[in-house]
Amino acid sequence: MLRLFLKLRITTVQTFKLLKLLTPMNRIIIFLFLCALPFTFFAQNYTISGYITDGKSGETLISASVFDSRNSKGAVSNTYGFYSLTLPKGKVEVSYSYVGFTQSLRSFNLRRDTVINIQLGENNALAEIVVYGGTRQELGVKGSQMSAIDVPIEQIKTIPMLFGETDVLKALQLLPGVQSGSEGSAGFYVRGGGPDENLFLLDGVPLYNVNHAAGFFSVFNADAIKSVTLYKGGFPARFGSRLSSVLDVRMNDGNNKKIKANVSVGLISSKLNVEGPLFSENTTFNVSLRRTYFDILIKPVLWYMKNYQDFDKLNAGYYFYDFNAKISHKFDDKNRLYASFYSGDDAIYVNVKESGQYIEDGYKYESSFSQKIDWKWGNLLAVLRWNRVLDSKLFMDVTANYTRYRQDMGIGQKDKESSTDTIFIAKNNDISLKYKSGIDDYSTRIEFDYSPNPDHDIKFGFNPVMHTFRPGVQVAKETSNDIKMDTTMGNQNISAFEIAMYVEDNYALNSFTKINFGLHYSGINVQGKYYHSLQPRLSGRLLLSDKFSLKAGYAYMSQYIHLLSNNNISLPTDLWVPVTKRIKPMVSQQASFGAFYNLKHLFDISIEGYYKEMNNQIEYKDGATFLDPTSKWEDKVATGRGWAYGVEFLVQKTLGNTTGWVGYTWSKSERLFDRAGEVLNFGLPFPAKYDRRHDINIVLSHKFSKKIDVSGTWVYSSGNCGTLAVQEYSNPFNIEDYNYYYGYYGQLNNNPYHNGGESSLSHVEKRNNYRFPAYHRLDLGINFHKKKKYGTRTWNISIYNAYNNMNPFMVYSGYNYNMFGKGDGRKTLMKVTVFTLIPSVSYTYKFE
Repeated sequence: MLRLFLKLRITTVQTFKLLKLLTPMNRIIIFLFLCALPFTFFAQNYTISGYITDGKSGETLISASVFDSRNSKGAVSNTYGFYSLTLPKGKVEVSYSYVGFTQSLRSFNLRRDTVINIQLGENNALAEIVVYGGTRQELGVKGSQMSAIDVPIEQIKTIPMLFGETDVLKALQLLPGVQSGSEGSAGFYVRGGGPDENLFLLDGVPLYNVNHAAGFFSVFNADAIKSVTLYKGGFPARFGSRLSSVLDVRMNDGNNKKIKANVSVGLISSKLNVEGPLFSENTTFNVSLRRTYFDILIKPVLWYMKNYQDFDKLNAGYYFYDFNAKISHKFDDKNRLYASFYSGDDAIYVNVKESGQYIEDGYKYESSFSQKIDWKWGNLLAVLRWNRVLDSKLFMDVTANYTRYRQDMGIGQKDKESSTDTIFIAKNNDISLKYKSGIDDYSTRIEFDYSPNPDHDIKFGFNPVMHTFRPGVQVAKETSNDIKMDTTMGNQNISAFEIAMYVEDNYALNSFTKINFGLHYSGINVQGKYYHSLQPRLSGRLLLSDKFSLKAGYAYMSQYIHLLSNNNISLPTDLWVPVTKRIKPMVSQQASFGAFYNLKHLFDISIEGYYKEMNNQIEYKDGATFLDPTSKWEDKVATGRGWAYGVEFLVQKTLGNTTGWVGYTWSKSERLFDRAGEVLNFGLPFPAKYDRRHDINIVLSHKFSKKIDVSGTWVYSSGNCGTLAVQEYSNPFNIEDYNYYYGYYGQLNNNPYHNGGESSLSHVEKRNNYRFPAYHRLDLGINFHKKKKYGTRTWNISIYNAYNNMNPFMVYSGYNYNMFGKGDGRKTLMKVTVFTLIPSVSYTYKFE
């Protein structure tokens, strides 16, 4: 090795001459490689490598532990189950372990690079208790990563949810630092950030819309998922393009031993999951399908209305579906191929027609009216992935991806009138409106894991992306007796090319100190403008004992896309748009510090504090809306800055008959828009929409026996912010469109019981000046399992909001009159409660 190095004949002076010709990013990457070269060239070591899998299903195990007791060195398996451990030549005693599985030991004399593929079996000693997997090594007490957490998918499935629907995002809302939007929604607000500042990855590929049914359900089907990891800060350099969080969701590869199926029927949806080997153990598949059937349930009502209310045609409904599919093939120990696919849509449709005729003065008169609505929105994702073990220390992952989000809305109306009377003027009106928006991404990603020795875990990669943004186009057509119109309005498509590259090293300086440091470079070329950013990342751990450590982290993030939304819930009218010549990228800096403790290998306890600054935040200007086709979207938004800080406390237990967690968050988040021409709230700071001071979440599950287990969650949070008028002025001239407050918040309140029917104008002093009442609820669930001939059946009974607390979904100003017009007429605040006590039941059969 030394001779080979000398034969390169590159002197120090020559090296610096070459480095001058390189870009700053390339210099950094080469420098990090040169730091690792001595470990490769001069150490007399050999490498043990291979894959770690579940012996029962063949699924790869993420972050399984590999440890040599003789040298006190270890490693963990990567996202694809591959591990690499370089040790000195000689006798080794290597143990392979994963929580819930029996440890596997290998003792041998290491004389050459060795490949060992390990299949771990279930631990029979733990068969009678619940095992949901432990905290991953890099996330726990001994790891360098902070502000990140794993939530085992089996634990997520036990949490009682609205309508009994298992929901990944709603489960994560119960963690410290994560907040929901409106009640029941799957909104996601992390450490004071907005809903567009979260990077949702499905098998490593971004999803733009992760909600169904206006945000009340998420697109992630728990039956298709292997692992869920949430990063809230201290982001590793391999992640970028969002400011606030990264949610890394990995799909199951499929059982390579036998075909298995899982069928579930609930109140609003049914699910099917099938997995197994395809032709041989080297090829596996996993297919999951979920669909709601609200449109089917209302058919009897529509049939009654059609037949007894004189409709010629009546068809309407709403549904959503998710389809996940994955095929994996193992060519040999060094090459594996994966193909992943996801499709999910929401759909609203209406088709109504009614007609009539009558005879008057001997003339026949006929009329008809029809209306159609066809509204669909959703995601499409396709991934082709190739894993290649280049050598025992270097692992390569290459992907080609396509992801699309689109919204297509069509509304049509026809109105006809005719008569046998020759002087009657027939009417034939035909009106249609179409609206389309979306985003398409084509991308590739090349990543490498390089493990020169147990003290270094180096990752580097490159990711180019071609974006096509469709910010919104409206097509309006009208044909009538005297009008013919065919007009297209809206924004032109925007193409953008984005690149990202990174390098990071998880470096153990000694047995007490470990750091993860790296750089992430990204840039985007849009409308002839090139924005770029070099983002340093650093997190470190100081191990004070085997069970206690201190951690700190810093991350600089940049984001090149924005989500425009007029709403507090997720609607298909939300628009994804890129940075432009006028709209700059959002950037943030976040620093965090925490203490981590493991109590008796049962409880993971942590407390973290953070401070985050955000710049170039965007919001709609007052009164602006996406429906206005007369101006560009850039003219409708204002840019400003924000900041957030808080403290998070978490106690988590994943082993034993009783599992769950207790979390508490104290936080504050504010915004400031004071730039010339973009002033909001008179240029004064105001609370972010979902700024909440206190959040408490308690999640518990208990297994009484193999036949019965129960679960419960209790949630408490300070109320959200809202904007309400504090003063009211009479409007004797009934100025219909006058806005007293600078646009959006000037509102007209017409009240027949107030001021003799005279209208009034409301004045709002500042944004988010009202705090909703505190929110709290209790959810309960119980599962009844029974072993059957072909598998296991489970009945689930759950109750959402068990003590029926009347939490406000919406608050508005009104007058104290009841439906009969009685009352004192005083203006008062009124609340609307949507989700009262809601019971649900579901049936699941798992074929084994």
